[in-house]
Amino acid sequence: MLLSKLESVLVVALVIHIIGAVYGSSAESDHLALLEFKSKITLDPQGALTSWNDSLPFCQWRGVTCGRRHRRVTVLDLQDLGLVGSLSPYLGNMSFLGNITLDNNNLHGSIPHEIGQLHRLQVLSLPKNLFTGEIPANMSSWPKLSLFNLKDNNLSGKIPNDFSSKSLITVIALSNNDLTGGIPPSIGNLTSLEILALQGCQLGGIIPSSFNQLKTCEK
Repeated sequence: MLLSKLESVLVVALVIHIIGAVYGSSAESDHLALLEFKSKITLDPQGALTSWNDSLPFCQWRGVTCGRRHRRVTVLDLQDLGLVGSLSPYLGNMSFLGNITLDNNNLHGSIPHEIGQLHRLQVLSLPKNLFTGEIPANMSSWPKLSLFNLKDNNLSGKIPNDFSSKSLITVIALSNNDLTGGIPPSIGNLTSLEILALQGCQLGGIIPSSFNQLKTCEK
């Protein structure tokens, strides 16, 4: 039986309400994740996060960029600000996040493995901080990752051996960490790789034969 005109209007209104609720709750999850990020910052010498309050929409907070269509956070860029603190695992809830750039701060602790949930991530840039612990082992879940820069930290353990031939990584910079073990053969799968920086690490073993596949890589 065909719906009456009134019933059709009510159905459309309900669909619009549901879609709005979904996007609203998703945007709110970004808002809460940013507040959790701020809560982990113990010192903000330049007052970079003073705009992070309810007087402004979170898309207008310093260092935050949102997409025009869904108003979801796509970029978190807070480099060179002297921030002291640790990284909140709630960053992993920001599902539209494509760029995390936190270069040259004083962030410490481990890199949360929840960041591995960010399937849109293209840039992870955390150099010149004080991060410790191991490199997240779930890097392979970042199919769009292009830049992976963790140099000049205090990371330890082995370099994960889960790089996929489908990866789009062009830069891996892990120099000047306390990394040990060998160079993972799976790096040879990265046909888009252009720069591999491992200077200053305590790596050993042989250079994998798979590296012969890296025709354009500067090592």
